[in-house]
Amino acid sequence: MISAHPSDSSDSSSPPGRADSLATVQRSMGDPAITYPLWPPLVSGCPRTGTDEVAYPVEVDYAYDRVDPELFAPTGRGAGLARWAPLLPPLLGPGLGEGDTPLIDLGDGVYVKDESRNPTWSHKDRINRCTVSAAVGVGAAGVVVSSSGNHGASAAAFAARAGLPAVVLASTGAPPAVESFLNAYGATVLSVPAEARWGLMREIVDRLGFHPLSNLTTTHTGHAFGPEGYKTIAYEIHAELGVPAAVFVPTGYGELLFGVWKGFAELRRLGLTDRTPRMFACEPAAGGPLAKAMREGVPAARVRVGPTAAYAIDCPVSGYRGVVALRAGGGRALLVTDAQLATARAELAGQGLWVETSAAAGLAGLRAHGPCADGPVVCVATSSGFKDLDTGTRSPDPIDPTWPAVERRLRAAGMVS
Repeated sequence: MISAHPSDSSDSSSPPGRADSLATVQRSMGDPAITYPLWPPLVSGCPRTGTDEVAYPVEVDYAYDRVDPELFAPTGRGAGLARWAPLLPPLLGPGLGEGDTPLIDLGDGVYVKDESRNPTWSHKDRINRCTVSAAVGVGAAGVVVSSSGNHGASAAAFAARAGLPAVVLASTGAPPAVESFLNAYGATVLSVPAEARWGLMREIVDRLGFHPLSNLTTTHTGHAFGPEGYKTIAYEIHAELGVPAAVFVPTGYGELLFGVWKGFAELRRLGLTDRTPRMFACEPAAGGPLAKAMREGVPAARVRVGPTAAYAIDCPVSGYRGVVALRAGGGRALLVTDAQLATARAELAGQGLWVETSAAAGLAGLRAHGPCADGPVVCVATSSGFKDLDTGTRSPDPIDPTWPAVERRLRAAGMVS
């Protein structure tokens, strides 16, 4: 992995495309001495280290000795992920202006990285710029994703941008905003039971030549190229704030957590910093597979998930990437209750930031368990409040357009004494 193993460009191969990426190989996270060519992207983890119980991911490695120091020089906003192309897999698919999200100062050394400002209102746009580019690179007939939330909406958008058909395997009852995204982008949505998604996704991959943008393994590995997009969050935080003392991350499978950690680890490897922040995974208390994996000292774990409003991160299984990020980042897995999530969400709304319940997990973890660190901390907020299941369109009750009626309403709101 990044802190211990240099790149080896001799193993890489590449389809025609962008030459500005310094990506070289895919490296096993189960045994970092094992590498694979960069193409095709491995979508089922490392085949040589995986077992029936645990699948180990692969990560992308780079020719770090060829990185131009000017890559991290101050520059204007607006370049999106393409600004960081040398340290990303080849961006063969067109972008949507993803990235460059604001860092909001809440005061007292607490900052919020507001990922709801991405094109489809979530952090998933960073990952799908990379995964749909992979689909373009392998000449896939289309993409297929299993998601009833942010991932599906984002994948459909980037597939549409690249001119690829998209199939989204979703459960019934997706948030209204997500359904609107999927319909607008022309995705084919198949509403099937959650337990049937994985088998159907494999069939679509095998029979139709579609590229999978979701996990295909027993414990989570995800797409080889995907978490690389999340590194850019670390680059952007560093450009504005330097290295914070800690980063609190809403955590489901752990890809976002790993990507942010890896971005800071690369900055240290390149000599731009002398440390990385402590990383804190913030999971719903109704589940918490990463917390269980850390307690038991295993690479991944399974849990039974109870009811929770944090539907976007209520994962029953974790992946090894999260363990790596917490061990290397000197952090912990924190469990947050629905009540703590609701309090954090209300605090953010009071600051003008409307996020979905799952997106408030970072701030909830800080408030419930913090400060956990000496110095400024960043809480990643992953998605817009429009993505929640309980988002409604209730209109206010009408009132008489007279001052006495208006005054009564304002007094009830505490605006008139």
